[in-house]
Amino acid sequence: MVGVARWFMLVAVVSALGGMVWGIQMSASQDHLLSPAHGHLNLLGWVSCSIYAFYYHLLPAAAGGVLPRLHLTTALLALVLLVPGIPLAIQERGETMAQAGSVAALLSMLLFAAVVLRHRPERAVFARRKGH
Repeated sequence: MVGVARWFMLVAVVSALGGMVWGIQMSASQDHLLSPAHGHLNLLGWVSCSIYAFYYHLLPAAAGGVLPRLHLTTALLALVLLVPGIPLAIQERGETMAQAGSVAALLSMLLFAAVVLRHRPERAVFARRKGH
């Protein structure tokens, strides 16, 4: 994995590790108040970013240009704003970060949709070659 795909996978792995540690901490303390933020870290960080990584890895032509880098930037921005923003909103210390993170997450998915719509594989990614 190289380029944007590798960066998405690195973000995914770091998010998974953070989500696991956070989940263990919540379980040990019996305090699940911030579980919505934990869930968003796992869903946007681990799941979405790993899907993005595999997409860009399997379709390397889609990983070139400005759009995929902008996609990576907005996905990271969404994580950085939304995951800490949710606890702030839960604790009634302001919703601005969570709202901005939500908008960044939506923009990230819209950018990914644009990438997917612009790039179609010339052949099936897992197609067998003749003789194999």
